Amino acid sequence: MSRASKDTLVSEFCSITNASPKDAKRYLDKHQRRLDVAIDAYFQESSGGRTTVASTSRLNALFDRYKDPSGDDISVDGTIQLCQDLQVDPEDVVLLAVAYELKSPRVGEWNRKGWIEGWSRLGCDTTDSMRVTLTPLRVKLGSDSTYFRKVYDHTFTFARTEGQRSLAVETALAFWALLIPTGLAGGALNHDLTDEDVDMDGEESSGWTDEHTQWWFQFLTEKGGKGVSKDTWMMLFDFIRSIDSKFLTHDAEAAWPSTIDDFVAWARSGGKVPTAEAI
Repeated sequence: MSRASKDTLVSEFCSITNASPKDAKRYLDKHQRRLDVAIDAYFQESSGGRTTVASTSRLNALFDRYKDPSGDDISVDGTIQLCQDLQVDPEDVVLLAVAYELKSPRVGEWNRKGWIEGWSRLGCDTTDSMRVTLTPLRVKLGSDSTYFRKVYDHTFTFARTEGQRSLAVETALAFWALLIPTGLAGGALNHDLTDEDVDMDGEESSGWTDEHTQWWFQFLTEKGGKGVSKDTWMMLFDFIRSIDSKFLTHDAEAAWPSTIDDFVAWARSGGKVPTAEAI
């Protein structure tokens, strides 16, 4: 890793934890410069190495504060108030991680069981502790591929209208607009280079970028259709992680959803990437 990359990691560590550069370097070196692991270790050791045991009674009281007066769950109004208390934008991507942790069934809905079990696993029973937990959760979501995948998979069910098998295209685009840039920026969606990821000039080919995300959005908008299937949603994660920037390694005979195959054909026909004949 270059000196500039190391300095960037130190700066990110300091901005998230408010630690000194010396401590940041020590934690990063100790944990092989894995930002998410180093930050988790910092917060854990800063609390004296103790795992906080959340109070069920406090969590129940908080749930009752936010729940719908006429129902048994927290609904949209309670969610808005919760976001205000946590000082987080309702459209912040970290709330998708919270939704996964608390097993929220749908946007703006939280049930008591998921609330108690989820916040207890995270060691939180006050709005202050919840607010602090959002920072490491956001880092983990962006940098940990395994965790990102879990949140990503849950988001499909979470965002889907009850009774529907697919996501409306507009809804899928909105959630992809939150998730994909986060995974690209933090490394969770980093491309794993293989021997095939070399272009005709022998130069190493990079993977999916923000530009490809805009192509994907443009393609789906032009294509229209009733919705995005679960298969397309799930497999896009694997496609982003495996495809090279010029789509040279795309195999039309592989088991990709037809929407992804059509996207590759669209990109080639539009001159965004080389055509199959040119490969």
